[in-house]
Amino acid sequence: MNVMIVGGDHLGNISKNLESYGVTAIEHIRGRNTSDRKIKIPQATSLVVVLTDYINHGTARHVKEKAKSLGIPAVFAKRSWRSLEEELTKFTVPEGRGKDFHFSPIIPMV
Repeated sequence: MNVMIVGGDHLGNISKNLESYGVTAIEHIRGRNTSDRKIKIPQATSLVVVLTDYINHGTARHVKEKAKSLGIPAVFAKRSWRSLEEELTKFTVPEGRGKDFHFSPIIPMV
């Protein structure tokens, strides 16, 4: 599953945690500059994540509209794993986008 993350200067452990959910490719755009409003969402994207505490409002609105027009679901969360994970548990993957995607983290056996 491919995920585009918009917002946040640094992702910290978010990208590693998303991998434990089966995400195979992550594209990250900071979203602070006005030039970031021209974001193009790749067709292979299964989910757009918007980190709301590090993005300008115009860019967030543009990303939301663009994702909606492409039929790609968007999740809005603060830039913390806990906040993002809470939003992801409410998410379901539309038919044909990321068939192998699941939101049960892979917990290593100790």
